[in-house]
Amino acid sequence: MPTLHNSSGSDYAYIPGGLPFSSAVVALPGFEIVRARFARPLPVATGFDAIAAHLREHGRPLTALCAAELRSPEPFSFDGFAEFNASWVGTLRRWGLVRQEGNPVARSNVCPVHQPPAAPVFHAFCYTVPSAAAQAGLLTTSDHSERAPGPRSFVLAGYAEWAEGTAFPDGIVARGDRSSAGLEQKAAFVLDTLQRRCLQLGGDWRALTAVQVYTEHDIGPLVASQFAPRGLLPLGLHWYPCKPPVQGLEFEIDARCVRRELVID
Repeated sequence: MPTLHNSSGSDYAYIPGGLPFSSAVVALPGFEIVRARFARPLPVATGFDAIAAHLREHGRPLTALCAAELRSPEPFSFDGFAEFNASWVGTLRRWGLVRQEGNPVARSNVCPVHQPPAAPVFHAFCYTVPSAAAQAGLLTTSDHSERAPGPRSFVLAGYAEWAEGTAFPDGIVARGDRSSAGLEQKAAFVLDTLQRRCLQLGGDWRALTAVQVYTEHDIGPLVASQFAPRGLLPLGLHWYPCKPPVQGLEFEIDARCVRRELVID
């Protein structure tokens, strides 16, 4: 089981995932996670400015940022993705988010097949706010136990079919296989990993409020075999015809349990 680390603001905890982004975040007792989607996607630099203004307006520090959803023009090369991430982490470091334990902010960064942006843009972001229960003095603990009042809000970062810790691209599940069988293997691997991370986080899979699927391939044949057995059909699936952010990947999913969502200009 990975060790959960508290964010610098001690309002959420995260599973480390490397310097570019964390694997998942969960609100600590006394806080909840809110998702805000931009009505019109904003270039990354402009988006950071808009997020800072939104957080100030709601009395939240920059360190309340806990997740981001990006859109990019096309998949990066492995080296190009590293270059993009270096700039991304630089901003988060200036915001006081990146510490010795790593980067706490979860992220997805996918590439629309149709009408892609000219440059990477912000699609949405998540941040923490004090919960009503905390303001009423009902939440007093700050641990990560499953006994904490719930359901706790959480975000599972975008994950594609590459086994972490393996060589790239050799570690891609069913590499180059776009057949029904290949996509079946990819979907199963991604969903199994997300379920495992949810458990590690202390989140409740049954409390999910959104599952977002990113692939250019038809997910219809996978509904009965992969999504239904995991109890996701009553929730509904959000399918975005997108490619994952690195060349060679075909299938990515992120998920969240967030009770409050906004659309902002």
